[in-house]
Amino acid sequence: MHESHVIVIMLKPHENRLLVSFLMENLSAIEVQPDFNHPSLYINRELSWLEFNRRVLEEAMDPTLPLLERVKFLAIFSNNLDEFYMIRVAGLRQQVLAGISETPADGMTPLEQMIAIRNIVVETQTIERQCWKNEIMPALAQYNIQIITPDDLTRDQRAAVRDYFRQEIFPVLTPLAVDPGRPFPHISNLSLNLAVVLRDEQGNSRFARLKIPISSNLRRFISVAEVTTHYDNQPYPNQYTYLFLDDIVQANLDLLFPGMTIEQVHPFRVIRDADVEIAEDEAPDLLETIERGIRQRRFGEVILLMVTPTMPQSMRRVLMEHLDLGPADVYEVEGPLGMADFFQLTDIDMPDLKYPNFVPAYHPAFESELGVFEEIRRRDILLHHPYDSFTPFVDLIKQAAHDPDVMAIKLTLYRVGSNSPIVQALLEAREAGKQVAVLVELKARFDEENNIVWARRLEAEGVHVVYGLVGLKTHAKVALIIRREQNRLRRYVHMSTGNYNASTARIYTDLGWLTSREDIADDVTELFNRLTGYAPKATYHKLLVAPEHLRPRMIAMIEREIAHAEAGRPAHIVFKVNSLTDPSIIRKLYEASFAGVKIDIIARGICCLRPNLPQVSENIHVRSIVGRFLEHSRIYWFTNGGQTEVYVGSADMMNRNLSRRVETVFPIEDRELKGVVWDEILQIQLADNTRARVLQSDGTWVRLHPAEGESALDSQQWAMERSRLRAAWGEG
Repeated sequence: MHESHVIVIMLKPHENRLLVSFLMENLSAIEVQPDFNHPSLYINRELSWLEFNRRVLEEAMDPTLPLLERVKFLAIFSNNLDEFYMIRVAGLRQQVLAGISETPADGMTPLEQMIAIRNIVVETQTIERQCWKNEIMPALAQYNIQIITPDDLTRDQRAAVRDYFRQEIFPVLTPLAVDPGRPFPHISNLSLNLAVVLRDEQGNSRFARLKIPISSNLRRFISVAEVTTHYDNQPYPNQYTYLFLDDIVQANLDLLFPGMTIEQVHPFRVIRDADVEIAEDEAPDLLETIERGIRQRRFGEVILLMVTPTMPQSMRRVLMEHLDLGPADVYEVEGPLGMADFFQLTDIDMPDLKYPNFVPAYHPAFESELGVFEEIRRRDILLHHPYDSFTPFVDLIKQAAHDPDVMAIKLTLYRVGSNSPIVQALLEAREAGKQVAVLVELKARFDEENNIVWARRLEAEGVHVVYGLVGLKTHAKVALIIRREQNRLRRYVHMSTGNYNASTARIYTDLGWLTSREDIADDVTELFNRLTGYAPKATYHKLLVAPEHLRPRMIAMIEREIAHAEAGRPAHIVFKVNSLTDPSIIRKLYEASFAGVKIDIIARGICCLRPNLPQVSENIHVRSIVGRFLEHSRIYWFTNGGQTEVYVGSADMMNRNLSRRVETVFPIEDRELKGVVWDEILQIQLADNTRARVLQSDGTWVRLHPAEGESALDSQQWAMERSRLRAAWGEG
């Protein structure tokens, strides 16, 4: 992409013609800075996210991966898409209906985005279904893992399934007729349903809706072996043969509609707007207001109807009319609906079809005879999860809970998890008489109910619980332990890029930092005072805290690299982020590239910056790594003319993180730990030629493969091997 520039020089008649001649001869040497605000320089946020989800789908299509892991990636792809529609597409649809034509930095209107999204989703869902039908299902069958239909069973086996239906499924089904006395029923979000056309004994056509009751107690895939063993005492020969729950229901509809003729049965699925808007300024009690919002989520507008190709137009029109949808809101999908349910198949106990077992290393500082507090006083500790175990941090909180010298524990909770050892340790600390203060972020999307449960539990035990600041989400991950030592108070700090969630710590890559530095402890104390009390003008010595300080400081550090480049000093920026979308940061990176700064971006998900554009971003290279673990750590590396500065934290370079969230980004100043960040994370990921994709200037991504004679490098596999070696040799 080349920008053309027109320069108009107006001279008065009496001005020297020699000047005109000089300008004409040297005009080509004049360097003109491009317009870094031009929409053509930005990739649309939503389309970039869809390309990330395409990369997830590519993992499902990778024949080198274990088979059940490929199934897992199909389920992740589908689940991601559900959430994308519930939040992002729902918001765009509201803008279209409201006639809003404001555009983001890329210049696409909401309607243009909706059209482009549909085209990409139709394409990728078709690929997903073909992958399932033509690749994964046949491969599963080779290992005797089969999904069949009731028609594939013998008469006796079908009878056993019918008995199972009567006893286990029939009682929880609720067929809902639609007629003048019974209005069209509410269709719940993400529910799988059957649209049934019936004919009564008088020949009248009737319509009914039946929800498939998928739950933790009645799962989507029903084991044929379990059913036949229980109901006819003749076990099915293959324990890994399954029926879809919806197929069982459909095969036994006559029991639900006795005396009626079943003429047509077609599955359908809806997605509703789940983006709950909370007027926090007007909320007398945020917890109760959030609870009401969660209930309202079930009744959000329907934004998408998924049907199979066999559903006739007449039935589609009935559903569209009652759900208030247009033709563009109806997606025709071949094969099973709701493939997020395929997570169930990954529970199959066949280790050879899964990633090899990996046991994270236990950092030696937590096994020291001196004790963990002494180790933290001696040196800062950096944990790289999941390669370093998260358990030592959990043990630290447990130890603090029962340590008679610990006086107080303060901690932020964003996504807690359903069975949290961290929360249990905090409860034990309170029982032991410690002062415990916890910020529970109630607005963590799709974790609100879980967080409300924990907030109430903590409050019931006397823990000081706050819900954050009005108008801001608290996304910072910070813990503070206050301990009395030798007649003085010492503070121990843990800060992280990831949530205090033991489950996700096994599958997300994150960095956790432990320190007892006084300057950091002062900043963290100031932060907690702001979160729990009134400190609107808090100042920090070391931390970069959003929304007040992070953006201007980040821009200043980029400008410093520009100055270094212009002065001929080393200038290099490396960002490792989940997403890069903020226009002000992207513009500044363009300016840095124009000035000659080398820039490497490792963006797992969204990247709205276009790399490799002549005179704009030719010094910027962007890559993404999608693999076994979800890349979640955020690292900001500045060469700074040879005086390297490294920051790590909870914030991505997105407007919401920089402007509407409380985020913390902290400095890694220890030379050894800086070396770990570069040598074991950034440098390895920048050299990955196996799991990495490289962003092109047109917004597409190209998968890397080792060149001829080049060794393959999978950065996540490298880190696992490094972890195993450390565990074997007891290295620090």
